[in-house]
Amino acid sequence: MAKSPQISNVELLGPLESGWEEILSPEALRFVADLQREFGATRSRLLRERPGRWQKWTREGRPAFREDTGKIREGAWKVNPAPDQLQNRRVEITGPSERKMMINALNSGANVFMADLEDAYTPTWSNVILGQKNIKDAVRRRIQFDSPEGKSYRLGAHPAVLMVRPRGWHLVEKHALVDGQPLSGSLFDFGLAFFHNAREQLARGTGPYFYLPKLEAYEEAELWASVFRFAEDALSLSRGTIKATVLIETIPAAFQMEEILYALRDHICGLNAGRWDYIFSAIKQFCNDNQAVLPDRDQVTMTVPFMRAYTELLVHVCHKRGAHAMGGMAAFIPSRRDAALNDRALAKVREDKERECKDGFDGTWVAHPDLVPVAREVFDRVLVDRPNQKERLREDVRVVPADLVDFAIPGGTVTEAGVRNNISVGLQYLSSWLSGNGAAAIFHLMEDTATAEISRAQLWQWLRHRVELSEGQRLTRDLYVDWREEERRKLGSLPHLGEASQLLDDLVLTEEFIAFLTIPAYERYIA
Repeated sequence: MAKSPQISNVELLGPLESGWEEILSPEALRFVADLQREFGATRSRLLRERPGRWQKWTREGRPAFREDTGKIREGAWKVNPAPDQLQNRRVEITGPSERKMMINALNSGANVFMADLEDAYTPTWSNVILGQKNIKDAVRRRIQFDSPEGKSYRLGAHPAVLMVRPRGWHLVEKHALVDGQPLSGSLFDFGLAFFHNAREQLARGTGPYFYLPKLEAYEEAELWASVFRFAEDALSLSRGTIKATVLIETIPAAFQMEEILYALRDHICGLNAGRWDYIFSAIKQFCNDNQAVLPDRDQVTMTVPFMRAYTELLVHVCHKRGAHAMGGMAAFIPSRRDAALNDRALAKVREDKERECKDGFDGTWVAHPDLVPVAREVFDRVLVDRPNQKERLREDVRVVPADLVDFAIPGGTVTEAGVRNNISVGLQYLSSWLSGNGAAAIFHLMEDTATAEISRAQLWQWLRHRVELSEGQRLTRDLYVDWREEERRKLGSLPHLGEASQLLDDLVLTEEFIAFLTIPAYERYIA
């Protein structure tokens, strides 16, 4: 057991294993403490303002583009150019900062690997620190892994460019206190990754590159810009050294894409269509609206009206402002045993990526190395030797606020199979998350927190509005409980299944919608 660093008013509540002092050094902890003291109060205020801010933008029950930022949208400005390493982003792979998975992702042939400290990661103290250590080792090309079966994993000669996704503003790190208060999870994750690696990355011809999740306002992007400037000054780096891509995965952010780009114009190089969290956000923001009840998850495709409007607007806005437009996740996990399943699923992946290419996206996401060649073939065919297609301005796009909240899905239905699938997926994912694994293979898909969020949010929404199922019966609390128990029995003896079942009930049967499942799950089982 390592000895805890002695730093004034900084307290570590988690255990310190041998070797962790490399990450939790006095200098690094002072840096993240400085970030917390400088920006913690602003972060807390912005989180408190989220509900009221959303209501302020609502006109006659529906949100509108902000009146107070009209001059930004009307202005003739562009974001600063992306560095050479981030000009060609046609295929990006994402995954947790787990050692073997990182090596496989970096060796996958993708242009970029996003090491996820957020939705694909259970933030146990051990995971958080080991994730930072794995990132540090990857930057220095010394990351390696030897499996118990004797298989060796090493980095290849040309690994993907590394980006890091810290936790969202709403999450905290309760194992590290500054002046008696938990650190912001965002500042802790960003601060350690930046402090330990920025100079080394620059020396190796790359840089400190980040993905920013769950933003809900222009002001929250401004806060990140302030954090970046502070961090650059602290390490005597040039302004704009840090580069970021923002995930547009909330409905409020979709109404402020240009404002978010403007706030981060010195540092931002793109926006990403975070489709699964975006669907969750739509349910959350309109959970009490009986005109916004969505059908089974598999019927909420990228071609339904509100998803189509959001993605087309994202491409138009990004290219208008000189930024990359990054497409959404292909989560399929190829089967080693079912060739027919693979053929059907890969055809859908290819169709999805072809649509993104046609719409003007500059690149896309995949969750499994075997999908990299499929996505690359599609984008190579369109881009050829161009690094991107930012010259396609999509001036034909005309998206108005009503389009972004057009939740009508003709022929959409809620079925018993859809309810049971949400219950089963929710139980399986929560069981995995509580076991320390935030990236779970469920029904041939690589699922992260967004999947469980959609599952439990739909169940809450359907119960709230006593939705009529296609089979004729209405979904009631008693019916949900019966089916949840049946689905739980089918799963046998998954670890933490009892806790997962209780947590799902607490999320689904509560009177008020809970904003993020990770908050009570973290408070109850991790912190």
